[in-house]
Amino acid sequence: MSDITVDSKQYLVKEEPYYEPVGNEVALYEAAYNARMPMMLKGPTGCGKSRFVEYMAYKLGRPLITVACNEDMTASDLVGRFLLDKDGTKWQDGPLATAARIGAICYLDEVVEARQDTTVVIHPLTDHRRTLPLDKKGELIEAHPDFQLVISYNPGYQSLMKDLKQSTKQRFGGLDFDYPEESIETAIVAKESGVDKDIAAKLVQISHRARNLKGHGLDEGISTRLLVYAGQLISKGIDPLAACSMTMVTPLTDDPDMRDTLDAAVQTFFS
Repeated sequence: MSDITVDSKQYLVKEEPYYEPVGNEVALYEAAYNARMPMMLKGPTGCGKSRFVEYMAYKLGRPLITVACNEDMTASDLVGRFLLDKDGTKWQDGPLATAARIGAICYLDEVVEARQDTTVVIHPLTDHRRTLPLDKKGELIEAHPDFQLVISYNPGYQSLMKDLKQSTKQRFGGLDFDYPEESIETAIVAKESGVDKDIAAKLVQISHRARNLKGHGLDEGISTRLLVYAGQLISKGIDPLAACSMTMVTPLTDDPDMRDTLDAAVQTFFS
């Protein structure tokens, strides 16, 4: 056990997150959770993967522990380490160990950002063993019956240097995510930002033009998240042209010609 007591209630999602299903992903995930199947969510930036996990944790009534993965993350950051204090040393569980003990859903966001020698620590938790060895402590954690591991990543950012090993991929069930169809995305933007549906529809149409430029000057299209940001500014009284420039153009590219192209798309709908 960790030397520090953990209250699992702090990890519960207190209020229902707004999530608009786009297919049968809710039913598929529920079935996967009932089987305690590790899950992999794949999709572009800002399409709703993290919101979906929050929604499902709320719906299932399970604690949720989220880890934002990065290339400097070590195995100890996930499983735990000894810490010094005035009385000597204490063991501090990492988020993965904590989730395994208390029966939480552990969500590793953008898992390909972590080094492959770090992600291999999840292997014993994602097969029939459902265990987590704490080598430094000499302990073997048997995962709580309610524990589930979920990972996510953006396939568009994969490379030979940043990809999951096949030995890792084949431990998970997978769900593909993409930006919602126009009517659903319009409803999401209107609900999340507070603008009316006419303005939300214009923002979505701008995003479609930008997404068509992916691979033709843009690495990534305008995400649903950025559309919500634009709508939130507009709902606060900011001029739509300025709001769109701030949230949908400037963050996306530094190329002057591409910015002009995106600005022209915005001006087509807000002039």
